[in-house]
Amino acid sequence: MVPVLEIKNLKIGLFDADGNFQRQILNGFDIDLYSGQKLALVGESGCGKTISALATVNLLPTAKMKITEGSICFEGRDLTKAHEKTWPDIRGKKISIIFQDPLSALNPLITVGEQVREALNSECGSINKTPIATTEVIRLFYEMGLPDPDRIYRQYPHQLSGGMCQRVGIAMALAASPGLLIADEPTTALDVTVQSQILQLLKKEIKTRKFSLLFITHNLRLVEGFCDRVAVIYAGQVVEEGKTLDVLTNPLHPYTETLIVSLLKTNKKTDNLKVNNGSDKTPNDVASGCSFATRCSKSNLDCFAQKPLLTLKNDGRKVRCFYPL
Repeated sequence: MVPVLEIKNLKIGLFDADGNFQRQILNGFDIDLYSGQKLALVGESGCGKTISALATVNLLPTAKMKITEGSICFEGRDLTKAHEKTWPDIRGKKISIIFQDPLSALNPLITVGEQVREALNSECGSINKTPIATTEVIRLFYEMGLPDPDRIYRQYPHQLSGGMCQRVGIAMALAASPGLLIADEPTTALDVTVQSQILQLLKKEIKTRKFSLLFITHNLRLVEGFCDRVAVIYAGQVVEEGKTLDVLTNPLHPYTETLIVSLLKTNKKTDNLKVNNGSDKTPNDVASGCSFATRCSKSNLDCFAQKPLLTLKNDGRKVRCFYPL
């Protein structure tokens, strides 16, 4: 089976105004995402989760940040080689993104109905100028579980709650029926009850619309029971990837073990796990060897001298470690 999204050895660097290399942002990032699958990217802040997603839709936050190596293949096409003129036919139509802050993702000067109607235009030509578009947006709002869709259509973002704004954002992202939806910490700004509702909505839409989901989060509690697979990221690299239940109950990489301890302290399954000492690393800190070597209790001279590869195991899991747990 061919992945819908395949990122191989992606490296992103930050350069100064004169084009001189400053530091590494991603340092050999690899993931595979298949049709209808929900893949979570998990890791600490600054590990490269969001940057990898923004690179996928050609929205790196600054012109000084550039892809220096690797490929991002979507439906068999390498997007790192796509011409700028072709991106309007990719971004929004084939790949959509939901951002962390629902309010900042919406235009405060335009009603939410009009904003979703504009999103329909990317898929259906001039439909947004017809009464049919209004009906379709209202239908979308109803599908998103928004109360009184006719009234909400005419309201502005500041008149809605955070949960409602996020449902509008999901409606915008799905309006053009993309094959891939990227959700960048879509529930972080919401309370626990609304978080659960948004996750259930996404799960329902995936089942109905058959798109793939790349779900970015630092919260393993959200991943458990929601995503099919999880990729654990450390210092700009995937260090472990596999079925969610396998990774959370039987981690292979020492960093995954540490992450589970820090984020699932109340889970009895992790009572016997130990937290590793040392400070977090960035891709720029790693000159040679394993990025986690200075924090790992099992590291030896090999770990400091060589970079481990992301290796496929017999059970279908991948791990970047010479001495997996």
